[in-house]
Amino acid sequence: MRWIEVRKSKSVNGNISISGSKNSSLPILTACCLSKEPIVLKNIPHISDVQVIYDIINSIGGVVSKEAGEVMIDGSKIYNAFIDPEKSSKYRAAYYFVGALLAKQKRVSIGYPGGDNFGSRPIDQHIKGLEALGATFTFYKDYYVVEADNLVGADVYFDVITCGATINVLLAAVLAEGRTTLRNAARDPEVVDLAIFLNKMGANIKGAGTDTIIIDGVQELRGTEHTIIPDRLIAASLLMSAGVTGGTVVVNNVIPEHIHNCIAKLEEAGMEIIVGENYIKATCPGNLTGINIKTGMYPGFATDLQQPITALLIGADTHSNIVENVYPNRFNHCIELNKMGADIIMREGSVIIPGRRTLKGAWVHASDVRAGISLILAGLSAEGVTRITGVEHIERGYENIIDMFSGIGVDIKICEGSSIDEIESEFEEIYG
Repeated sequence: MRWIEVRKSKSVNGNISISGSKNSSLPILTACCLSKEPIVLKNIPHISDVQVIYDIINSIGGVVSKEAGEVMIDGSKIYNAFIDPEKSSKYRAAYYFVGALLAKQKRVSIGYPGGDNFGSRPIDQHIKGLEALGATFTFYKDYYVVEADNLVGADVYFDVITCGATINVLLAAVLAEGRTTLRNAARDPEVVDLAIFLNKMGANIKGAGTDTIIIDGVQELRGTEHTIIPDRLIAASLLMSAGVTGGTVVVNNVIPEHIHNCIAKLEEAGMEIIVGENYIKATCPGNLTGINIKTGMYPGFATDLQQPITALLIGADTHSNIVENVYPNRFNHCIELNKMGADIIMREGSVIIPGRRTLKGAWVHASDVRAGISLILAGLSAEGVTRITGVEHIERGYENIIDMFSGIGVDIKICEGSSIDEIESEFEEIYG
């Protein structure tokens, strides 16, 4: 068993360069399957979700080569679109292979979405959009099959704003016949990054970053080079560490516009934020004040930042309210934070964080990527030692997380050994 140990930090200080975005890398890596020529990508993070993508591409005949900070993907020899259900169940966004492979392979077999464990992530909008282009779905116990002899452009209205479905239908539409219009589309920076990448390959996409995206299908896509945008979620979480402990954190290689909503909330809570062209500096000059947050799709406050900011607000002078509008059941981290003394009140789709709480280290579990960062942030202010299991979830989204936090003065390490019960039993034998 592996776990992360975090000890209380008096203050954090340092400069950190932000790695490439996980949520941009995954669809762009998958989109490489659309081209018969090699693609060169830069700033791809070294995380476990990305390794799953590499494994899937290799398993269907593609070639992945890594050298000197670059990754080359050659999809010219992809010979089928059977995605091993065991591989695809390891992370949620494996469904992007449906959009990326359907036009060429005509038939895609894939397992159901896996990944984070915080409630249902339905694929109904994926189905709706792809069926509008001419696809048919057949569902089995452990996998489903998507088929289309010919994809034809269509007018697609998403019932809810969904980044995943926007990306999946966009991938399918670039090689479809005629025009596809996506309405009520996601506006996330990762959607824009994908559209820029696809246009470099020869696609004809307009409107990315707005709620209406227009795709005129082309017959083929060519090779290109592309640099992935920085990870806005990692950048924002690191800024919060300065608010948890005091001190100063500077994040470099960022696009500040991508987290403007989060910056506004940190300032509202009492942090001082200085924004440069490609850096953000965060300090916490005094006590924090409780705030109200409602999550939403971009440009609203990101659901992926709801969990880390919860840890920040535990120490505020007044209570805070968070309403989770994207994934109403995404509060597993609050159960764990309460083990440490947070006293968070959970309701249907929302929480109240009382504030003015002193945390104590405990054994806690990271049930998903962002819950893990929330627990690490909580550990920075907790008395004693915080031990976090579920390391594999954290590694899905954070590259070299120990080095990242150690670089700003956090006492953190990964441990490996006995089970929790055995460790606690040994502790009782020694100390009674």
